[in-house]
Amino acid sequence: MREGLPHPRGAFWDGQGTNFSLFSANATKVELCLFDADGQTELERIELPEYTDEIWHGYLVDVGPGTVYGYRVHGPYEPEAGHRFNPNKLVIDPYAREFVGELRWDDALFGYTIGAEGDDLTFDERDSAPFIPKCVVADSAFDWKQSVSPLVPWDRTVIYETHVRGYTKLHPQVPEELRGTFAGLAVPEVIKYIKSLGITTVELLPIHAFVYDSLLLEKGLTNYWGYNSIGFFAPDPRYLIDRRRGVQEFKEMVARFHDAGLEVILDVVYNHTAEGNERGPTLCFKGVDNASYYRLIPDQKRYYINDTGTGNTLNLSHPRVIQMVTDSLRFWVNEMHVDGFRFDLGTILAREPNGFDNQSGFLKACSQDPVLSRVKLIAEPWDCGPGGYQVGEFPPGWAEWNDQYRDVVRDFWRGEASAGKVAPRLYGSADIFNKFGRRPYASINFITAHDGFTLNDLVSYNERHNEANLEDNRDGHEHNRSWNCGAEGPTEDEGINTLRGRQIRNFLATLLLSQGTPMLLAGDEFGRTQQGNNNAYCQDNDISWVDWSLAEKNETLVRFVQQMTALRAKFPILRRNRFLSALENPRIGLKEITWINASGKEMEDEQWTDDGMLCFGMLLDGRAQETGLRQRSHDATLLIVLNAFHDLVEFTLPGDSPDARWTLLIDTNLPDLPTGRKAIFTTGETYGVTGRSLLVFSLEAHSENAIDRAVKPGKQSAQKT
Repeated sequence: MREGLPHPRGAFWDGQGTNFSLFSANATKVELCLFDADGQTELERIELPEYTDEIWHGYLVDVGPGTVYGYRVHGPYEPEAGHRFNPNKLVIDPYAREFVGELRWDDALFGYTIGAEGDDLTFDERDSAPFIPKCVVADSAFDWKQSVSPLVPWDRTVIYETHVRGYTKLHPQVPEELRGTFAGLAVPEVIKYIKSLGITTVELLPIHAFVYDSLLLEKGLTNYWGYNSIGFFAPDPRYLIDRRRGVQEFKEMVARFHDAGLEVILDVVYNHTAEGNERGPTLCFKGVDNASYYRLIPDQKRYYINDTGTGNTLNLSHPRVIQMVTDSLRFWVNEMHVDGFRFDLGTILAREPNGFDNQSGFLKACSQDPVLSRVKLIAEPWDCGPGGYQVGEFPPGWAEWNDQYRDVVRDFWRGEASAGKVAPRLYGSADIFNKFGRRPYASINFITAHDGFTLNDLVSYNERHNEANLEDNRDGHEHNRSWNCGAEGPTEDEGINTLRGRQIRNFLATLLLSQGTPMLLAGDEFGRTQQGNNNAYCQDNDISWVDWSLAEKNETLVRFVQQMTALRAKFPILRRNRFLSALENPRIGLKEITWINASGKEMEDEQWTDDGMLCFGMLLDGRAQETGLRQRSHDATLLIVLNAFHDLVEFTLPGDSPDARWTLLIDTNLPDLPTGRKAIFTTGETYGVTGRSLLVFSLEAHSENAIDRAVKPGKQSAQKT
């Protein structure tokens, strides 16, 4: 053992030996424990000799990749002062990049003696090493060849949220031994299919090493989603073919996606860990330096602040904890080549002792970081703590999940929200995001996500059906803003199934035609179901796995999604980088958005406050200013007609120019538009819009004057949106 260096943190092999470095401000001694290759037998304990700036460190010559290790950290066991050091408990290196072995739940994993008088104030002397996974010194060597990130611009981004295991577990073109792994996702047929949908960016549910909850295991269930992280630098071994090549397997998957022009972003959980509250196990941070890593109640440091609803909250006010998180993020970008992150319960990361602060230390660290500031950063802008709902309040450079988009669009298509409520959501939620120079793409628009109903279930169930979760159907959201169209669950009623299909197309079209960044839940493009379960976090089975037989059965729906993403790519007016003006833009002398009523005229003031106003049009002028340059663009002009009324509405196409024509591009009442001859209509002509359907028309005109007469159909009104 040599002195080594305090940086970089973790176990770093330099080709001749390995430097071990561990932060602990309150420890009195740190022992490095070396194990055999399987992690079963402890071979040696070596005290780290140096302590620099609260970093314990040492260097071992001739120790390299494959070395299995853990730590025993000595210090005060004073729970009421926030300290829970217990060297009888082997703890994981917070910077570990690979693991061997699995967590086996046993009372020895807890720093206190379960059931003893005094509970978590007691001190347990049993060795936890036999039951905890061990860290492995990793070899990061990988030949990326010519593979580089596609760097998809935000305005062209279409996100596809999926689960590593569930996406390929039933895939017929993935070899059985690869199903449910990173290697399974990298199979050419899988990547080709994703690419064919018009997807640009794949968002993976948590892949950091995580823990299965003991309570779920006792019920025969698992933590399927993976929101229970314990290692922020390591891919979870469950998704690997060879657990000793975790870094390489993940890199291989990313390289194949990049070769296809697809980005990879990770759903990350830096708000809490798997160690729970004061009665939770000692696995890593709790035994390394509990008082530094976690937010504790200031005058009762035995207890944890629980703004996450999971028992503990990481202390992002501590500089070393901020450093760990940003080190982790940079590792996944620089070393693993990922293209961005979605932050679970992102409000937590911006919390300081006085609450949410959009100038928090963590957010400042990200905004100035030359690595992190150039990748996609997406916040889930809420948590369970006081003042936790912060949609629209993250600083420039961040995008955010927009639940207001989700809720209002769901309500609109079931007839519970009028034009006045849904219109702002269709053009980038400017009322929420148009500040600080932010762009429309800051709004991550979604109808469904992993948490909640699938799109098929949204139109098939009024109530949640979570009985398989063994919580008496009490878990999951009770108010889903769903509508079963007349029958609960699967039905043979042809009329109901036809309506459900149209509603699914309505949701998909609305999502992909709205300003902002669309996010599609994997499998929604062919009607995947979770049998009415809206909280399938613990279902590692057919409830959660993507059923690929539906892709062939519902092939027309897949084609519809491909049509919609192709439209979005073809027409720049659908994905403007600027917020379009619903009032006249004086710089270019025209209105970029005009709201149209069924008579083909501009919406009147009183119609914006009419709760029964369920049919209207959004006219997007292709001449809208594209950049900061004060000039008109020359893109196509589109008219999107939305009818959430239950019956047919005769809609007059706007304008009175004989030189202008409207070409029908999409009608969600038609599963497939007829190919060949175009459906062309003159301005002023009426079109029968089926109840609960969406239409898209493009304007064909032969002169600027004809466009003006088509897009300025009547009296201008003050915009209520």
